[in-house]
Amino acid sequence: MDPHRAGVCIKPQRRVLRQRERRKRPSYLKPPFLLLDEPEYQEPEMSQWLELQQLDSKFLEQVDQLYDDTFPMAIRQYLSNWIESHDWDHVANVENESLATVRFHDLLTQLDHQHSRFAMEKDFLNQHNIRKIKRNLQTLFQDNPVSMAMIISKNLSEERKILAAAQISETTAQSAQSDMMIEKQRELDSKVKEIKTKVQETEQNIKNLEDLQDEHDFKSKTLQSQEELNGTISREELSREKLYLKAMFMKLHDMRGGVVSQMSEVLNLVEQLEYELITVELCEWKRRQQMSCIGGLTNVCLDQLQNWFTAAGECLLQVRQQLKKLLELEQKYSYSHDPIALSRGTLEERALTLLKTLITNSMVVERQPCMPTQLQRPLVLKTGVLFTLKVRLLVKLQEFNHMVRVKVHFDKDVTEDRKGFRKFNILGTAMKVMNMEESIGMAAEFRHLQLKERKVAGNRTSEGPLIVTEELHSFTFEAELCWSGLVINFETTSLPIVVISNVSQLPCGWASIMWYNMLTSEPKNLSFFVSPPSVSWGQLSEVLSWQFSSITKRGLNSEQLSMLGHKLLGPKASNDPEAQVPWNKFCKGGSERNFTFWLWIEGILDLIKRHLQSLWDDGCIMGFVTKERTKALLSNKAPGTFLLRFSESNRDGAITFSWVEHTLNDEPQVRSVEPYTKKELSAVSLPDILRNYRVMAADNVPEDPLRFLLPDTPKDEAFQKYYSKPTDKHEPMDVDKKQDEGYIRTTLISVSEMKTSEFNDNIMPLSPEVYGELERIVTRDLSGGIGELCRGFSDAC
Repeated sequence: MDPHRAGVCIKPQRRVLRQRERRKRPSYLKPPFLLLDEPEYQEPEMSQWLELQQLDSKFLEQVDQLYDDTFPMAIRQYLSNWIESHDWDHVANVENESLATVRFHDLLTQLDHQHSRFAMEKDFLNQHNIRKIKRNLQTLFQDNPVSMAMIISKNLSEERKILAAAQISETTAQSAQSDMMIEKQRELDSKVKEIKTKVQETEQNIKNLEDLQDEHDFKSKTLQSQEELNGTISREELSREKLYLKAMFMKLHDMRGGVVSQMSEVLNLVEQLEYELITVELCEWKRRQQMSCIGGLTNVCLDQLQNWFTAAGECLLQVRQQLKKLLELEQKYSYSHDPIALSRGTLEERALTLLKTLITNSMVVERQPCMPTQLQRPLVLKTGVLFTLKVRLLVKLQEFNHMVRVKVHFDKDVTEDRKGFRKFNILGTAMKVMNMEESIGMAAEFRHLQLKERKVAGNRTSEGPLIVTEELHSFTFEAELCWSGLVINFETTSLPIVVISNVSQLPCGWASIMWYNMLTSEPKNLSFFVSPPSVSWGQLSEVLSWQFSSITKRGLNSEQLSMLGHKLLGPKASNDPEAQVPWNKFCKGGSERNFTFWLWIEGILDLIKRHLQSLWDDGCIMGFVTKERTKALLSNKAPGTFLLRFSESNRDGAITFSWVEHTLNDEPQVRSVEPYTKKELSAVSLPDILRNYRVMAADNVPEDPLRFLLPDTPKDEAFQKYYSKPTDKHEPMDVDKKQDEGYIRTTLISVSEMKTSEFNDNIMPLSPEVYGELERIVTRDLSGGIGELCRGFSDAC
């Protein structure tokens, strides 16, 4: 294969040379490599054209349709900043023909400048294209420059519409889901309001019933007294009083029946609300919490859910008080077919059952078990390390404050037939009383717990069916509410956890947590990994993106995910969201040389977190791009255009940069430097490496091959704000000591040496003397001192 046509990986000894900066003295001549003062860098806003290039392909197709031979897209590409710097809506006005003429000739001048740049780069093809474009523009718009301005104005306007449509498309699904949630909240709020209204109406009707019953009792006793005293009242008047008392009784009977029916209706509404809260809203919240635990940006606030549960609880307690009042009324006065006597017992039983159901389902694990040092990776606990967790009772009633005791158990429901699984004891305070003082809800927080493995006889590893990071365990919280003669026992369970004994097991343990929570919402399926199901690529790709967005400001875009899908599933299945990924292919087995997909991702995540977070957040790192895609992206770019991508062959995470250069035959050649690992980036930051990187070129002079960050951002413009700033000079301790000892300040830079055959024919090799001295300097231990390095290099020169 022709080495000029394939990507070439430069695998050099990292040469350490020095850029010498002489002290500023008026009598000295500036050497050609003296660094000039640079203006303060201000990060530019992203151009409209650059925003367009980051859209999905379906929107890029719309952009493509805007441009044709009349006004080619190449002009938009080459002159994007200049085009966007002018108000073309104003220029396109027919009354501004003179301004349109000026802008037309300005555009031709800009094309001439671009042609000159291509000439300097010896880019013959693009020189030809620019000349052709210029001739066409002159033919079409020389006599009517306003037409060109109108085309540009229209295209810019359409581009803005495409950007707006892309943004709307991106948020439509979220907005639709948000609208559904808001509508559902409104419906539940409406139901709660209706129940509260009916409970208050019942309260008032019971008071009216009590007043009517007292009046009936008074009338009845008065009539009875009058009957006992014969002659005090006429027969006609007595008959009228009896009829009046009978009518009052009928009204009392109807009112009693109405109150009972109203209370039954209230309980029916509470039952419907309770069912929806427990089977729908609470389940959805638990699922959202699962997604949040593995990095998803979901709403896990419990306040709204607590308000609904609490409102239902308050209504049920009020109904129970009303039933007590009905019992008093019944005890004062009852009769055959009394509605209260017939229905009160059933209503009391229903109200108590609904209250117990509400309370027993209202305890949730608000904060899943988590080590303070791994807040972004809950549910993975290390033996001997403190962890915290928190449970909350969603029925927040003042009557229950300090009335609920909670005890935490480990693997409470695990049967003894889990042969070979490890067993653990909880160290720390495992009993708490729920209160409303420490939190906005009724909660109990366990802050200082640890796990200690129980020693058992026999060799667990030979007996257990699963490896340590696939063993799932859980916490169970037993609660008891003692209030007003009522005792309710209930419990809840945490999500499954993985217990590790060494921090090196954390990545694989986290992979198990991700896999479990992606695929199931069952909290007690602790044998899940005995036969783990596969996951769809669409689901896995979303969770992989969350791993990046949870520790940085940027997740993975569709192109990056496509590369990962290609690596994991192959070219055919990478774009199929329903393609299945088995657990063994994601994170199982592997070795130092043939490591698993997840450990490779984990190494890159750690690399970003330690050394590359700012560059990643700002979009400077393309990251996940194959060598073939790298070549395709760079081949048609200007020489010196480069991109940053992660190494595919380094388990612990490494980053490389690839750039394009042209041969004497004007053929593009893509080169890649040997990847930089965490060890090397700990010594020198990547921006400083990019700033000072050199390749041995003609006349043995190190040359900078990196000029533009893809697509066309000048290197210093892209990375200047990340460059290390010169350290301030310290005042000398010895005032009599001369400040200038005659030393030349040095800067460590990386230089790649390539074989002579890898260069163009006109590039001369190093002389044996200089090469030998450089070899000796590089292999010397740098801890010997920069001064000695300087002297050695000076002698060689």
